[in-house]
Amino acid sequence: MKIIVPMAGIGSRLRPHTLTIPKPLTVIAGKPIVQRLVEDITSVVNQPIDEIAFIIGPSSKGFPANTKDKLLKIAKELGAKGSVYVQEEALGTAHAIFCAKDSLSGPCVVAFADTLFKADFTLDANADGAIWVKQVEDPSAFGVVKLNDGYITDFVEKPTEFVSDLAIIGIYYFKDGDKLSQEIKYLIDHDIRPSGEFQLTEVLETLKQEGAKFLPGKVDVWMDCGKKDPTLDTNKKILGFDFEKGLNLVADSVVLENSKIIQPCYVGENVVLKNTTIGPYVSIGESSLVEDSKISNSLIQTNVKILNATLENAMIGNHATFNGNFTSLSIGDYSELT
Repeated sequence: MKIIVPMAGIGSRLRPHTLTIPKPLTVIAGKPIVQRLVEDITSVVNQPIDEIAFIIGPSSKGFPANTKDKLLKIAKELGAKGSVYVQEEALGTAHAIFCAKDSLSGPCVVAFADTLFKADFTLDANADGAIWVKQVEDPSAFGVVKLNDGYITDFVEKPTEFVSDLAIIGIYYFKDGDKLSQEIKYLIDHDIRPSGEFQLTEVLETLKQEGAKFLPGKVDVWMDCGKKDPTLDTNKKILGFDFEKGLNLVADSVVLENSKIIQPCYVGENVVLKNTTIGPYVSIGESSLVEDSKISNSLIQTNVKILNATLENAMIGNHATFNGNFTSLSIGDYSELT
């Protein structure tokens, strides 16, 4: 089994945080989004993972020079071969996947690094693939699927009239990665892109017309990381899940001076808390200082300095300094608000 992870998008909806770090590498509760994604898939797929292939954007789109090394380390820690490909130009979801054509063989899970999930990953050997979907209130903002006799019959991108409320969340299984690669190549070679880009939904429709049978995968929890508030909600849910598992989310090196931690919280190495209460649902990255403050439901990255603050629903980037009266805020890396 292989995992293919397209993650070349710049994540403009999560700015200012994605001005310096790509969205999939944004850290939530101590781990980058993309690391949590592949760990979750590896833990539930019930098959050995031979390779994890990542498709990133070029350095000109904000991907740091050490991105490849970080991703290869993630794959290695999961016991898989790591491969990193670059999508130089944003030409659609199918094009992104095809950038990893050298890794597209055999059974593959394709997982876009925009979302985290809890799902049933039981794979039916009789199906050609699976597409994980979640019931949503407003399907007009998503690609959706229609079902008949338990199989997917239609793919509809952002319907203007109601056809289905089963939204595609961006996780797919293909029994035959070679076939997927061939169909994408056909699209690209014949410049088939009705929407202006080479989209995976076009490939899925072609495969279906050729007889491929796709099953819907069941999603229990779908966690979005597209904007600030959904990202904070994802941080809250992950902290809850990890705390329920009994994981130690507070580093032994944390210094508490007249301070209190209300669980669940993640607190990284060498964090100093003085006259401060944090929690519930707060993540604070390593080497940060928080003094004379009260913080809840917030995501704070590494090397941050916070003084005299009352924060709720806040997101603060790496190496930032905050000393002020705002309660709900979003400031990026290396920012100072005093």
